[in-house]
Amino acid sequence: MTADNETLTCPFDFSRALEFDPSLGSLMRRGSPVRIRLPYGDADAWLVTSFDAVKQVTTDQRFSRAGIIGQDYPRMTPEPIVSPESINVMDPPHSSRVRHLASQAFTQQQVDGMRHRIVRLADRLLDEMENQGPPADVVEHLSDKLPQHAVLDLLGIEREEWPWIQDAVHQLLVVGADNKEAATKAKADLADYFAELVAQRRKSPGSDLISAMAAAQEGEEQLDDRELAVMTLTLALSGQDTATCQISNIAYLLLTQPALLQHLRSRPETMTDVLHEMLRCIPFRKGVGIPRVALEDVELDGAHIRAGDFVHVSYLTANRDPERYPDPHVIDLDRHSAPHMTFGWGGHRCIAMPLAMAELEVAIGRLVERFPGLRLAVAPEEVRWDTNTIRRFPLELPVAW
Repeated sequence: MTADNETLTCPFDFSRALEFDPSLGSLMRRGSPVRIRLPYGDADAWLVTSFDAVKQVTTDQRFSRAGIIGQDYPRMTPEPIVSPESINVMDPPHSSRVRHLASQAFTQQQVDGMRHRIVRLADRLLDEMENQGPPADVVEHLSDKLPQHAVLDLLGIEREEWPWIQDAVHQLLVVGADNKEAATKAKADLADYFAELVAQRRKSPGSDLISAMAAAQEGEEQLDDRELAVMTLTLALSGQDTATCQISNIAYLLLTQPALLQHLRSRPETMTDVLHEMLRCIPFRKGVGIPRVALEDVELDGAHIRAGDFVHVSYLTANRDPERYPDPHVIDLDRHSAPHMTFGWGGHRCIAMPLAMAELEVAIGRLVERFPGLRLAVAPEEVRWDTNTIRRFPLELPVAW
């Protein structure tokens, strides 16, 4: 157990392919929360690593996301990615109301109704890749474009607006200290744009996600314009973040572990379960995300957390907790299905998870089906990986078929 006054400096800058960060592995093995110092912010934080402890922090109202607002909280990026009005820094009951209303646009039934649009986008992108001929870059042709195109298309945003939105969102994810000014401007520009877009949809609703969220109602309750604008920005951000990285990461695993690819080819009906097992195991980001603040003293896993302390959780380590997942570092396609934390947990679990899963199922399913002889066109060690942002993903994935 770590003494309360021992603080470990954690740059969390490891980015070697999809290997697990050895510093996170070391922190896991300590068996209780540890004190860490991150690259930015004026305070230390506790880091919670075990599945059960992460589950407790993410569901216990003594730990507040809203408590970080206005504070220079410990984080990975120079400019905080999250807006103060975002659902990601709300606590119940306010967050429960916003989540319930917004999630009406992301029910399985709603997403099933969107799937044909995602398939159409994916096939158009793969047509372009096939027409170019091998070698072709899966990241350029599919991963970078499909989630961004899908979410911006589903939000009803005109195509000519897409490039600058994608550039602005990318600015928010860069970790370098010299990016702070650019990230601040990008966040302000995006907030202004989506506020104006929401106002337009209030006057002239369409068949898009913004209009669907605007129409969501529970009794007399509806999302106000500010809540809608921030939710729209959050969706645009996720469109360039998680799904983009995960299509690339999953494709990399399939191309470097032939048994995985063969399994999907021979048993396509297992696609969803296989994807979940891969998502559990993929280290999809560096370090940690948004912390919480302890509202009172809490004893947790042998650590005394004081009121006012920042507390980070690691979904990456929770996903590899040996108490929950036997042989946790192995992608086991016969593993008994158990929920993982790649999409978060508790009150801040990603409400757009059904949409993200639909994008992954379509992207990977169409890629595997349309290119029977798909193979990596370079040696695995020649693949270049992102080192500039908080994400883990290959910058290029050249393939032949």
